[in-house]
Amino acid sequence: MSAPTNPDPSLINDDIRPTTPEERHWSVLNMASLWIGMVVCVPTYTLAAGLIKEGMNWWQAVLTIMLGNIIVLIPMVLNGHAGTKFGVPFPVLARASFGINGAHIPSMLRALVACGWFGIQTWFGGFAIYQLINALFDGVLEGDKLPFLGISVSELGCFILFWLLQLAVIYKGVESIRVLESIAAPFLIGIGLVLLAWAYFAAGGFSTMLEMPSAFDPGGPKEGQFWSLFVPSLTAMVGFWATLSLNIPDFTRYAKSQRDQILGQAIGLPTTMTLFAFISVAVTSATTVIFADPVTGKLAEPVWDPTVLAGMIGGGGTVVLALLALAVATLSTNIAANVVSPANALINLSPRRFTFQMGGYITAGIGFAILPWKLIASTGGYIFTWLVGYSALLGPIVGIMIVDYFFIRKMEYDVDGLFQKVGPYWYKNGFNPAALIALVVAVAPNVPGFLAQAGVVESVPDVWASIYTYAWFVGCFLAGGIYFVLMGAKSNEAVAAK
Repeated sequence: MSAPTNPDPSLINDDIRPTTPEERHWSVLNMASLWIGMVVCVPTYTLAAGLIKEGMNWWQAVLTIMLGNIIVLIPMVLNGHAGTKFGVPFPVLARASFGINGAHIPSMLRALVACGWFGIQTWFGGFAIYQLINALFDGVLEGDKLPFLGISVSELGCFILFWLLQLAVIYKGVESIRVLESIAAPFLIGIGLVLLAWAYFAAGGFSTMLEMPSAFDPGGPKEGQFWSLFVPSLTAMVGFWATLSLNIPDFTRYAKSQRDQILGQAIGLPTTMTLFAFISVAVTSATTVIFADPVTGKLAEPVWDPTVLAGMIGGGGTVVLALLALAVATLSTNIAANVVSPANALINLSPRRFTFQMGGYITAGIGFAILPWKLIASTGGYIFTWLVGYSALLGPIVGIMIVDYFFIRKMEYDVDGLFQKVGPYWYKNGFNPAALIALVVAVAPNVPGFLAQAGVVESVPDVWASIYTYAWFVGCFLAGGIYFVLMGAKSNEAVAAK
């Protein structure tokens, strides 16, 4: 893309302008590596754990995760199309549907969620360092928990150390992300397969947990209740990457072609998520045998947390390698998935004031302040409140942007107009009322269910609880439909006025 003609200086800087042909050098391999680097992390490892703890057997959990990621790949590719075609990031594209000023609403909502995820991933990375030091120096960091914080001084120190490491990467800028992911991807896949092989041979197979029946089978403690767990779990799996389905143009703007972004994402996302989910389940099943009581033969409790498992693996060199892999996995995920979006959102808010680095530093600060270890304290809170809750918020934005690009604009944007206050995307006061109405109306049906799930209210009528189980889908399709109708009515009014 050529540079915009006469852009408003308050709407553009070097970080959010259209990419040049020379900057568009991300291949299929780069896009796939991006996803591999983001997928292989502690939260994805523990996703299957949450589903099995709720009663699924291994193949039900893996299948749920696979289906969720095949579904979310669709908006990922569709939303990424505009990024590749026009070379601009998500907040700039949102100007077309939400208005020049209205774009701040979806971009800042996405940014706040990213800040939460940044904190969660930083906690996992810091805990990997904590486990590493403890394993090498015989529990030297163990200590009492601090009041209010609920973690020890050593755990807090390791959290801060990993947090500072990420600030150093942020300082290097966006191109460092492509390099980081390209290096991390093969390393992480290799480590995952090595871990799988270790568990298989150490346990003599995976039979223990892989043969565990589903709690929903006839005669099981949750007989006949499978669908009541499957539907909200599928929504949560979609919600896991609902964030990236919004701001994927931040990355596809660097892709060589549509083929590169589509094929790269298709190779990198659902395949890696499914493989990693299976590794998680299989390795965890093996831990019940590997760490069984050597005298009685009683099976051990399964070890679902890979940071804990890494500290239990015998041999100093093995522990170091395992925990190094966890740190690299967490770093590669966090920088790509949870820094770029809020950084671009802040740049879009004030291009004259913010740069990519400044946006990244602010993201890191908020991620620290939310005390992420408290957010993920329970499986229910993590999957059904956090993941489903923000999917209800972000699903409508995806629906609006996809409908705007493919059905309203017919895949044609006025790139000059995206950087002008007097132009086709200004609307009244810079806000497109059609998008705002669609967003509010589509989020509203999920609010009662969210309040009940979060414990704000004791209960809500069944109809609202049922709607909440489909939060992302309800929000996406409802918002897209409302936006299409309102924009169609707007077009008819314009024609009548002529």
